Amino acid sequence: MIDKLEMFIALSRIRHFGRAAEELGITQPSLSAGIKQLESQLGVQLVNRGSRFGGLTTEGERALEWALRIVGDTRTFKQEMRSSKKGLSGEIKLAVIPTALPMVADLTEKFYAKHPNVRFSILSQSSAGMQAMMDNLQIDAGITYLDHAPLGRVKTVPLFDEDYAVICHKDAPLAQNATIQWAELAQENLCLLTPNMQNRQIIDQMLIAAGVTPTPTVQSNSTVVLASHVETGRWVTVLPTHMAEFLTTGRPIVQIALKGSQTQRVGLIVPDRDPLPPLTNALLGLAHSF
Repeated sequence: MIDKLEMFIALSRIRHFGRAAEELGITQPSLSAGIKQLESQLGVQLVNRGSRFGGLTTEGERALEWALRIVGDTRTFKQEMRSSKKGLSGEIKLAVIPTALPMVADLTEKFYAKHPNVRFSILSQSSAGMQAMMDNLQIDAGITYLDHAPLGRVKTVPLFDEDYAVICHKDAPLAQNATIQWAELAQENLCLLTPNMQNRQIIDQMLIAAGVTPTPTVQSNSTVVLASHVETGRWVTVLPTHMAEFLTTGRPIVQIALKGSQTQRVGLIVPDRDPLPPLTNALLGLAHSF
């Protein structure tokens, strides 16, 4: 039944038979047959069918809660049995907010040194998207802001404090400053992350508090895109200092410290469940030692 529950979870998340089948690596008829078999076993209709996916029935919504619990517990059980015999092995799926990506290697390198049979799959993801992925068992852990937005049922471990810097071209007049005030950015042509990103929301709040209306002429969900626009000399951006250091290395762009920035805590989040899968529990333990 576990494989049928996996199919059901994927379909409920993707809400399309064809795309769900593609993600699962099976044919659409196989997915449809699997869902019908699950419905037959449970004695209820789980999915509203028509010419396309019509959502879950009331019973389907309740069944999804059980499916997530059962599949999550089964994965933990299998991982625990495997680890007791062979030690930690397998894959950790980790989602990270874009601005924290340069810091991830500090965590994964230390973990890999202790557990060389473990693989990492690291995805760039917004905080909101990360929570949804964790709820749907798509990731094992995440690295995100701990204070700026409400988190779901998760355990948290702070990893570092994020502060901010302006990035501009090395020949820009702004580059002559050792520090800059947020209010001075009112005269600059800004390129910033997209509004759905928590980092952008934090920066907007700081700009508004300084009397600056955020009106970027370029927005992107990629920090690389922002850096490439700064490199033209026509734009400046604001990013966390660790990301600024990473992006300015070897490029004709520089970072300038922003005075009056409020630091933000960034940390590891894992599902608040007991027991945790051995890999997730080991990652949580390592994070506590940072």
